Amino acid sequence: MSNYALSTPVKILLGALIGLLSLVSTQAQSPKVTAVLSNSQVEVGETVQMQIHVTGGKEASTPGEISVDGLEIHPTSTSQQFEMRNFNVSQTVIYNYTILPLKSGTFKIPPQTIKVGNESLRTEELQLRVSGSAAGAGGQSGSNNSAPSQTGKTRIAFAELIVPKQSAYVGEMVPVEIRLGFSSRTPHRLVEGPEITGQGFTVQKLQVPQQPRLETVNGIPYEVWTFKTAISAARPGKIEIGPAQAGAIVAVLRRQPNTRSRPRSPFDIFNMDDPFSDPFFADPFGGVQQQEKISIKSQPATLEVKPLPPNPPPDFSGAVGNFALNVEANPKNVQVGDPITVTSTVSGRGNFDRVSAPSLRDEQGWHKYPSSSKFKQDDDVGVSGSKTFETVLSPNEKKQAIPAFGFSFFDPLEEKYVRRESDSIPIHVEGGNLAVAATPSGSAPVASAPSPATTAVPQAPEKPADILYQLTDRPHAVEFFTPLYLRRTFWLAQLLPLLSLLGLLGWNARRARRQNKQVQRIAGLQHEAAELMRRLRRENSAPEEYYADASRAIQLKTALATNSDPNTVDAAAATRTFRLDEKGEATLRRIFERNDELRYSGRHNGFDELPAEQRREVLDLIHHLQA
Repeated sequence: MSNYALSTPVKILLGALIGLLSLVSTQAQSPKVTAVLSNSQVEVGETVQMQIHVTGGKEASTPGEISVDGLEIHPTSTSQQFEMRNFNVSQTVIYNYTILPLKSGTFKIPPQTIKVGNESLRTEELQLRVSGSAAGAGGQSGSNNSAPSQTGKTRIAFAELIVPKQSAYVGEMVPVEIRLGFSSRTPHRLVEGPEITGQGFTVQKLQVPQQPRLETVNGIPYEVWTFKTAISAARPGKIEIGPAQAGAIVAVLRRQPNTRSRPRSPFDIFNMDDPFSDPFFADPFGGVQQQEKISIKSQPATLEVKPLPPNPPPDFSGAVGNFALNVEANPKNVQVGDPITVTSTVSGRGNFDRVSAPSLRDEQGWHKYPSSSKFKQDDDVGVSGSKTFETVLSPNEKKQAIPAFGFSFFDPLEEKYVRRESDSIPIHVEGGNLAVAATPSGSAPVASAPSPATTAVPQAPEKPADILYQLTDRPHAVEFFTPLYLRRTFWLAQLLPLLSLLGLLGWNARRARRQNKQVQRIAGLQHEAAELMRRLRRENSAPEEYYADASRAIQLKTALATNSDPNTVDAAAATRTFRLDEKGEATLRRIFERNDELRYSGRHNGFDELPAEQRREVLDLIHHLQA
């Protein structure tokens, strides 16, 4: 125990002495700079490590990206190393770079200027020989063809942008594919993108593939990921699409000089870095591989965009494609004022985000409510599918058929505007404006009952004074002592007035319902409001459908509270009706503004999700609206 107690101060003193000698030696030593390569001869696609050693200086200014044609040189990390020889301590700062050869040849890495303190030092010129490979894979290329262009060089990865058309109309949906290929021998992980850059067009949400396809290009196996999307040009003229670019982490071979050739100094423990940060400990293969981030970029593509012809139909809303229309109605036997649900389905291929609800050819004698819509896509990107609209009609008079529904669009194949119309749907509407029954003006007055004073009442014969008549005079009918309310005949007699009363009440109720259109209107609004609240509680509706239903529900509640037309209700009218506070008023106005934005901005259908907090906020506001 005494020896250990004595040795501890000695160790502390020795460490302090070494640190002092290190400081003095480091300050006295003049700085110097050297640069080395881990290997001077490699193949295309294999990485090389370059190190710049700065000895005798603590702070140095080194270059970032080093530009050499045919090489990609990026800085990776920095480390420090202390070494003591004959009580002379030297400090070396090592700046690591990764070099990725892109083509074969002999490359010269020019001298680099390193500023250490007030001195500027230069490294020596380095030479790297890169040999090619017989097999090559498509590199950072992209075209309108289905296969990547061949360069004859081995590449770790490539990107390709495929645009199948060279010309299109404004608003036309053009399917696009992005192909990312990675060498199957190289572990990889996608960390950025892919994305398509450019202006003058909109891009649908990319569909992420579930798994790659194995393809062989010039004898080299690749894992190819295919991302599908669609673009829509917003203006005419020649536009440039892309390039498509992405970022990935790949594992590449590490080639370093043999550092085990010299014995490790016991004073290497003074290395300022964490000893376990050595790649030997991080890599289970003993430092054979390292992770590196690479950028993949394709070539851009061009698209000639043609404008739409002039003089579009009045109901044209910007739909471009090829569509079909199917219309159904239910029920077909109704009373005047009863609602009829008309289901219109537009199916085909095109920009469904600009397909609006079909219009009614003749609206005279009909009350039409706003339409709701839902979209179902048949492909990966939403170019092909069907959009269903539900429109509620209410006949104001007797009708024999529902007029035709139709909508207009531009067909890029026929290069003209096309209108689709449905056939009229036969229905049967009963009832009408019932006239109020009135007393006829020429009816004779009801004769008054005769005065009882003028009617002679016959006098009953006077009974004899004795009691013999009680024994001899019998009543005309047999009398019983059973109470009246217990007799069957009494209750049978009550059925007739009871049935008459029920029939009268039912007839009056039916007559009042037919004559009072206001009651029918309120019932229709209440039914529609209940249906909207049920749909608002669903969690899978798109934002455009959800805000359309929410704003319509507010209009219906305001109309029911003020006995007004819901189509005339706006955010200001609803705020005045329900006397909301500042928070409620802001939420209500945001619902109407969001509905207008989604309705008229031409965004795609059903690809975004609405946060649960926004749904809960909208539902709470609508549920507590009270005048």
